[in-house]
Amino acid sequence: MGLWSGLLIGLSTEYYTSHSYGPTRQLAEACLYDAATNVIKGLALGYMSNVIPIICLAVTVLLTFQWAAMYGVALAALGMLGCLPVCLAIDGYGPISDNAGGIAEMCNLHEDIRKHTDELDAAGNTTAAIGKGFAIGSACLVALALFGAFITRVAEVHPNAHIVNILQPYTFAGLLFGAMIPYAFSALTMAAVGEAAEEMIGEIESQVGEMKKEALRIGSPAVMVKTKDFPDHNRCVKISTTASLKKMIAPGMIVILSPLLFGTLFGYKFVSGMLAGTITSGIQIAFSASNTGGAWDNAKKYVEAGLLQKNAKECKADPSLKPIFVKKGDLAHKAAVCGDTVGDPLKDTSGPAINILIKLMAITSLVFGTFIVEYGGLIGG
Repeated sequence: MGLWSGLLIGLSTEYYTSHSYGPTRQLAEACLYDAATNVIKGLALGYMSNVIPIICLAVTVLLTFQWAAMYGVALAALGMLGCLPVCLAIDGYGPISDNAGGIAEMCNLHEDIRKHTDELDAAGNTTAAIGKGFAIGSACLVALALFGAFITRVAEVHPNAHIVNILQPYTFAGLLFGAMIPYAFSALTMAAVGEAAEEMIGEIESQVGEMKKEALRIGSPAVMVKTKDFPDHNRCVKISTTASLKKMIAPGMIVILSPLLFGTLFGYKFVSGMLAGTITSGIQIAFSASNTGGAWDNAKKYVEAGLLQKNAKECKADPSLKPIFVKKGDLAHKAAVCGDTVGDPLKDTSGPAINILIKLMAITSLVFGTFIVEYGGLIGG
């Protein structure tokens, strides 16, 4: 079941993110009107891409639990994780081809080189999205198995704890709170990317300004002059690395401290609801973020490859008309770049990080399960 549901999730992801299929091509066509229409359709695409993966996971959980209880769910997770070497390989393929294209552009190689690397990168975006689909699906099953282990641990101390009733007030309050955590976590990670980008742009503008001043001082006809001090790439690298460490402290604290703090205050019932809420809402956000970002990136690649036709409707009505295609620098291309820029923190930061969120919260709850049931519930009684 883990293998088959993983296969269906992969095929669904390919359909929604590859520009060989309708959804991403429609996303590219939305760029002809404005960046706003591109963003609206991209969000809709991501939300709709949840349907097939969630059905696959739901059926997997129902059948495996029917056959072998939580042990069956754990085996399904192992089945999906059995594809991990392939998933890691195809996940790494995208950045490799993307960086190859960046190197080709920086080295001023022929335009054809960049076209080839863009084609490879477009395929890489789809393979990366498929790899993330497997990772998200397996994270859901693993977290559910860990949740079951937490309930078993708690039931060893409290005999009635093996029953999780969401109609109980503390459990339902935990469910609501847990469903909110992935949103707060995503907000922090996306804000971190935005703030680091702002700082990076400020640093680049500062260096460009200093280079222009140097050009004026020596009377160079060039707009900018490269010296031994400028451009200083190390300052830009430092901004990225510092932000990647400092900005992740708050999200990490949320993941680790939430079960401990709220378990101590409200008890094991609240933690049970919180884990259920985090798993159910987290995988939805993770799937939609990953697929939306991949589709936006491939829509941009589709436009840059010169495949988006401006006058497709007119040519359909009058076949004698000559087709006109969007070029780099056109408004449609700028709209596609805007969508890709919005999608990068979704597919590369917030989406993949939620896998860690749901698994680590479940592990923390399991490790401290006995403590929570014996000493927790200061407010919850």
